[in-house]
Amino acid sequence: MSKPIVAIVGRPNVGKSTLFNALAGERISIVQDTPGVTRDRIYADCTWLNYTYTLIDTGGIEPDSQDVILRQMREQAQIAIETADVILFLTDVRQGLVDADSKVADMLRKSGKPVVLAVNKVDSFPKYMPDVYEFYNLGIGDPIPVSAASRLGLGDLLDALAEHFPRGDGGEEEDDRPRIAIVGKPNVGKSSLVNRLVGEERVIVSNVAGTTRDAIDTTVRYHKRDYVLIDTAGLRRKSKVKEEIERFSIIRAVTAVERADVVLVVIDASEGVSEQDAKIAGIAHDRGKGILIVVNKWDLVEKNNQTMKEHTERIREVLSFLPYADILFLSAETGQRTGKIFEHVDAILANQSMRVATGVLNEILSEAVAMQQPPSDKGKRLRLYYITQVSVKPPTFVIFVNDRELMHFSYTRYIENKIREAFGFRGTSLKFIIRERKEK
Repeated sequence: MSKPIVAIVGRPNVGKSTLFNALAGERISIVQDTPGVTRDRIYADCTWLNYTYTLIDTGGIEPDSQDVILRQMREQAQIAIETADVILFLTDVRQGLVDADSKVADMLRKSGKPVVLAVNKVDSFPKYMPDVYEFYNLGIGDPIPVSAASRLGLGDLLDALAEHFPRGDGGEEEDDRPRIAIVGKPNVGKSSLVNRLVGEERVIVSNVAGTTRDAIDTTVRYHKRDYVLIDTAGLRRKSKVKEEIERFSIIRAVTAVERADVVLVVIDASEGVSEQDAKIAGIAHDRGKGILIVVNKWDLVEKNNQTMKEHTERIREVLSFLPYADILFLSAETGQRTGKIFEHVDAILANQSMRVATGVLNEILSEAVAMQQPPSDKGKRLRLYYITQVSVKPPTFVIFVNDRELMHFSYTRYIENKIREAFGFRGTSLKFIIRERKEK
């Protein structure tokens, strides 16, 4: 079951990024005392008690502003509201209840989603509690006093959020149809690809970047097997504010990838691979999803006998963290090679669920250690005792060693490469957990 998604929304400068950092446990968002400064990485996986959830930080909502960036932020917050399971509405006790808060509350009420109201900057409960009661006037439940900067009241806030998380016994578990998320920058042809795979015009397609407003699930049948396609085309491009457009597609990608088994990272062949493609692919990689790199609009590229090789090298260079992902060159417009997508998806799903016997893994480990000595530091050498696979989706391995500090990332990658040489695991990341076992 996918992790519940919590979106933090509210006016600019009420402390959303500070609260996001406090809940995420690390400084991820930029925090400045200027309204509308959040431009940075805006999602994090968080844990509270037995729950894991994805937290999204949005730009501030200015309901009536005509300023381009603030209008973009309003639309971006609207996306977060649409895709979230629970909305954390943050207000500011120092500024008090203002008209814009009421307008945001109306927007949230219309969404029909569960809303938890938090009043920030309550650094002293005795001093500010009378002002907190004023926020009952919003009519969306009990206001919870917190101070993101001082980390006060966060436990009560998280308890209130957790009450709205799915309990894990719903019907979603029973749906075993593979879910394929189609992600990428606006206007790379995601909707055209969905239409080609489905065989009918289900999704609005135009050459305006980000025509599709909502993430849309479409069921498609191929060789007697059902698949669910999650289309994540971004928002209508209303301005040329590049960072905001990027944030839209990042929010979309996070929420779609979270629900997917396999992610198709779509790249525009005529534009080539970009840094933003790498950001979006990184989301899928971080979450251990199956990945296929799809180079669309291949029919528009002038070719010679080196063209595919040159494109492949460039993609491998920019997406260097995805050496295991296959690259498929196709055209959604003409249908060229689109049928191969499902063959790749089936292979990736099989690899994601592959289990390797412990005895075989330890043979590979012994051979790898014999071929390349483990690193040492200050006279102490790393010893690898044992490896075993503990889970799938993604395949996860535990390696027992004498000293975790000596297990350098490069040596873990060397072991991973040896396992891949033996078993392939194309299209899926592998996860390694290093555990220390004291020598007897």
